[in-house]
Amino acid sequence: MADYDEILIGLRKITRAIDLHSKKLLKASGLTTSQLLVMQAIVNLDMPSPSAIAREVMLSQATISSLLDRLERNQLIRRVKGNRDRRQTLIELTTLGCEKLENSPSPLQADFIDNYRALPEWQRHMLIASVQMVAGMMNAETLDAAPILTSGEVNIGSV
Repeated sequence: MADYDEILIGLRKITRAIDLHSKKLLKASGLTTSQLLVMQAIVNLDMPSPSAIAREVMLSQATISSLLDRLERNQLIRRVKGNRDRRQTLIELTTLGCEKLENSPSPLQADFIDNYRALPEWQRHMLIASVQMVAGMMNAETLDAAPILTSGEVNIGSV
């Protein structure tokens, strides 16, 4: 086996772990990883605007709007007008949304972050550099990506 095969196998294992965890999360809660992270951001930010949620989870406004529409259809969130500025729309979880969030497994990146933070600083820097180099070697510099470990559609930026 060539040495690069070990890297490709490692990348495939990462991809599989993401896919399997996403399926586990969907089966257990009925939520996608992105939906779960949006709901967590709503709680953390305490009735945020859609743009604040987009900044928090590093997704586009269009993606957040679509996720919020789906969460609202499922009665997990509600849009409310701001008290100070009636033109502003704020987002809050419904009682059902709070229950769903409380009973959902943590996203895969929560485990990753715990393990990553346990590494010494020099290993964290080395890991960042290595992963960025692999992404570059795969011509992935123009891909739009948020720090969310989920499977699904990838948006290609301007080339």
